[in-house]
Formats: sequence, C-alpha cells, structure tokens
Amino acid sequence: MSVDWSWIGDHTDELTSLTVSHLQAALSAVFFGVLISLPLAVIAHRIRPLRGLLLGISNVLFTIPSIAIFVLLLPVSGLTRTTTVIGLTIYTLVVLLRNTVEGLDSVPAKTKEAAKAMGTRPLRTLLTVEFPLALPVIMAGVRIATVMSISLVSVATYIGDGGLGQLFTDGFQRNFPTPVIVGVVLTILLAVVADALLVALQYVLTPWRRRRT
Repeated sequence: MSVDWSWIGDHTDELTSLTVSHLQAALSAVFFGVLISLPLAVIAHRIRPLRGLLLGISNVLFTIPSIAIFVLLLPVSGLTRTTTVIGLTIYTLVVLLRNTVEGLDSVPAKTKEAAKAMGTRPLRTLLTVEFPLALPVIMAGVRIATVMSISLVSVATYIGDGGLGQLFTDGFQRNFPTPVIVGVVLTILLAVVADALLVALQYVLTPWRRRRT
C-alpha cells in the first residue's frame, strides 16, 4: 500500500480545511459536555439518590451506536454540524460525568470541614476548594473525552459531515489508499497533540501538585 505524495501536495488546502473542521467538531462536543457534566456531577455528588439515576442514564446513552444517534437526531437538527456536535456531546457525558463525580468524591472531608469552619460559603468552597482538588481526575476525563471525540467525528461522514472522515469515504469509493492513510495519520496526530496540550494545561492549573512533587 503506497502513498501518492503528489496527491497530498495537490490537496493541501482541502486537508487543512478538513482538519480544522474535524477539530472544531470534536472540541465543541467536549466543551458542551463539560458545561453539562459539571452541574450534573455536583447534583449527583450532593444528592445521593440521584447519583445512580444520572450515571445510569449516561451509561445507557453511551451504549447507543454512534450512527444510530446521528440518524435519530436527523429529524431534529437535520444534516448539519449541530447533529454532529449533539451526538458527540452525548458520548462525552458518560466519561466527563463519572470522572467529575469521582473527582468530587475524592476531596477529603476534613478539607471541606476546614473550609466550612473558616466561614467559607458552600458555593465558594465548591469553586475554590472542591473543584481545584478534583481537577486531576476531571482532567483525566476531559482527556479521554477529547481523544474519543476526535476519533468519532469521522462517523459523521454518514450524515454529510465527518471532517477527516470524508477522506476515508473518498479513498474507499475510489479504491485509492492515499486519502485513507492521510486521514488516519492526521486523526492520530490531532489526538496526540490535543492530549499533550491538555496535560500541559493540567500542569499549569495544578501548581500545588508540582510543589508536592
């Protein structure tokens, strides 16, 4: 299986456009997933009877095949980028919600009691004590969700989106391996770079862990 390097040179603009589109879809899903999962995780953490319900719903949604989710969304949002983002966001929730709940659970009770004894209000304790201490576990979920979203964007090719996934379809239809190989390589590179940047972000946001080390 050989690569036609001249094809790559002739399609640089298209490859750039598809890569940017792919990344935008994946990051949008993670962004909305974080926005949704944070308040839900706080509810699940504080109200124990709802914990199993929320985690159970997210697990059930995760079992639905990705193509089926996109198809089910078509009557609502049509053949648009919105359908892609909603579908990917649903998949990020199971990872982000569970990791955020586990992160909040990992905060020592004595730490929260100390903040309460100092007169810190519950909301401020959550924002300045619980979330920062839970951040390593939360970021682990964000990393998994990001890599997963980058890999799943290609499935949206079946609804006319898909970013780099369009290269797979093009290559298979023409029995031309170069677009497929390029699509795979670029997808892997996006996942690796995104994960590395998130690791760096976590390093910056958790200076107390560096001091402890």
